[in-house]
Amino acid sequence: MPPQTRSAGCDVKAAFENTRLFPYWLDNPAAPATEPELSCATTADLLIVGGGFTGLWAAIQAKELMPGLDVVLIEADKVAHGASGRAGGIISTSVMHGLPNAVRVFPNDIDQLEQFGHKNLDGFEETLKRYDIDADIEWNGEMTVAVDDAHLGHLQADYDLHKGHGHDVVLLNREETAAQLGSPLFAGALWSRNRSGIVHPAKLAWGLKRAALSLGVRLYEKTPLLRVDDVGEVVRVETPRGSVLAGRVVFGSGTAKVGVSDINRRVMAVRDHVLATEPLTDEQLARIGWENRQGVYDTRTQLNYFRLTKDNNIIFGGLVSYHFDGNPDPQQDKQKETYYRLAEAFYRTFPQLSDVSFSHAWGGPIDYCSRGSVFAKTYLGGKAVFVAGYTGFGVAASRFGAFMGLNILFDRDSPERRLDIANQSPSYIPPEPFRWIGAKITFHAFDGADAEGGWKRAWINGIKSMGFPM
Repeated sequence: MPPQTRSAGCDVKAAFENTRLFPYWLDNPAAPATEPELSCATTADLLIVGGGFTGLWAAIQAKELMPGLDVVLIEADKVAHGASGRAGGIISTSVMHGLPNAVRVFPNDIDQLEQFGHKNLDGFEETLKRYDIDADIEWNGEMTVAVDDAHLGHLQADYDLHKGHGHDVVLLNREETAAQLGSPLFAGALWSRNRSGIVHPAKLAWGLKRAALSLGVRLYEKTPLLRVDDVGEVVRVETPRGSVLAGRVVFGSGTAKVGVSDINRRVMAVRDHVLATEPLTDEQLARIGWENRQGVYDTRTQLNYFRLTKDNNIIFGGLVSYHFDGNPDPQQDKQKETYYRLAEAFYRTFPQLSDVSFSHAWGGPIDYCSRGSVFAKTYLGGKAVFVAGYTGFGVAASRFGAFMGLNILFDRDSPERRLDIANQSPSYIPPEPFRWIGAKITFHAFDGADAEGGWKRAWINGIKSMGFPM
């Protein structure tokens, strides 16, 4: 019997029959035991709020740079159960959401930012080796695929930009792209072959957690921040069953509300949606090739990204949305119907995999900011720094963001502090209800903008002209 055909416009419901609405990465027996909740009053030299990539990198680097520092980390849920454990897990060289965005935002500093990106990835790799962190990492590059002939000029411009800054990149035509990854949609590709790849984000976070504990970091899970107060020489943070008095604080809290109102004027919680297929058989994988296993982004305005896991599941993400006031747990993400459109995009991309179903589906937050890259901003009289704004590219950039934040917080001399990336903050994003209205119009414009143009393209171009990354 031939496999059931599923494609755009067809019923994809059957593909979700056995789907679990939970992140694939976190559904793993390798998950470590949960650390106890903070249940007393304590003090610390440095308090870190948030057990995602930023917080974990901050904890490790703080102890490596200043071994005598007493470091406490609190996490509202479990380590990696926020944005970090829901990411696609594609490692990018750039600390700035890609080289084109870096040129757009900080054209005068691009050479230094490129150096920071290279040095950051070297440190990233060295840390994994030093602490024996097995995170299924593969240094196989990243590829941008054009889904229309009209997008080939975009690829050519990106190729010229990357080549001009010394990247190991190749430009592929339709046939050469099909030899890398077979899809009837792809008109060409840009393959960046060095200093990028794929990683299991939850295993990465769990390994960083183990490293932090080995360095003496006191880590408390299931410990949400309830209140933060500036009490003179120190900052006081209250939790449900305890409190911390700390001389300095790193907020690695992403889009979570932590009681500093300005933070949530700088970032907004855009939600991404992701599918994981059942593991592909060797025969199914052979239908599409992908022997070099690159992480992939396409060039559509409403982009999709995809990569393979160690077990040959395809992770396929996209379909961004926004919920009023940045709702961190919208009901829609708990409904299989929410993911049907993303599944249709998957089958359009890989029609030869029409017999493949989905094991997991989930939604997750992206800390979107107006400049599309990490920033570090001080609060509470300089005793606290907030580090966020990765806009979807934080798997590796979070290490750099944490390092920059620590240097600012402890007034350490470091070359990035002399650049605009450390001294300029992203602009305000309008408050509710204007934020919700603008996001709804923008994401509606994303759908069909490439094919329809008209007001949708005009709206997106207007948003871009205001400095917001699209």
